[in-house]
Amino acid sequence: MTTEGLWSVERRAEVHAALADVTRVQIVDTLATGDMASSELCARLTIPTNLLAHHVLVLERAGLVRKERSEGDRRRSYLRLVTDFGGHLLPRSVIPAQRVVFVCSRNTARSQLAVAAWTQRSEVPATSAGTHPAERVHPGAVAAARRHRIPLRPQPPRAVGGLVQPGDLVIAVCDNAHEELPADSARLHWSIPDPVPAGTDAAFDLALDQIRQRIDRIAVTITPATQPAP
Repeated sequence: MTTEGLWSVERRAEVHAALADVTRVQIVDTLATGDMASSELCARLTIPTNLLAHHVLVLERAGLVRKERSEGDRRRSYLRLVTDFGGHLLPRSVIPAQRVVFVCSRNTARSQLAVAAWTQRSEVPATSAGTHPAERVHPGAVAAARRHRIPLRPQPPRAVGGLVQPGDLVIAVCDNAHEELPADSARLHWSIPDPVPAGTDAAFDLALDQIRQRIDRIAVTITPATQPAP
């Protein structure tokens, strides 16, 4: 049974009331594919900060949106969608991509796990890179993939510079990487906690679980792009 099927009449009414505004629906639509800072949302929706704050507060009170502190710039917070509404209330827009490039800072865990999980859900090719690549993939990531029966083929960590090609969809699965990369409205950002500092199985399992939830949410919206003419 889906989460939506378990909601009471009162809960469903609360959600619909929170979404009874065009701007709030636009916020939910935007956060359906990635996390954003308030300043990024204001720029995307072209609305003033005070108006965004009002609408975000309504969505927070309804339990639909949550703010979390950036692991990179601690002065910044990211807004993220809490629920997927059973997949019925979110947009199904199509995003063409020749390839998906998952990026984190060290290219040792989150981005490598994302490629492995993505390959199970989509035929669109995927690869990974880092803003400051380490020497090797973290063994905790390999162990997490093994526990969850995801075929992870670790690739030597590499730098994102020069890797991204026209037609690629870049998804930053790391606050640090998102904040270091050049501003790009087409890039998606998933604020996934870094499991490396803790180094525990639980930390790697949590990161992988959040990655898989995001992939399940958007994989059907990513379609192979037509190869550009030479």
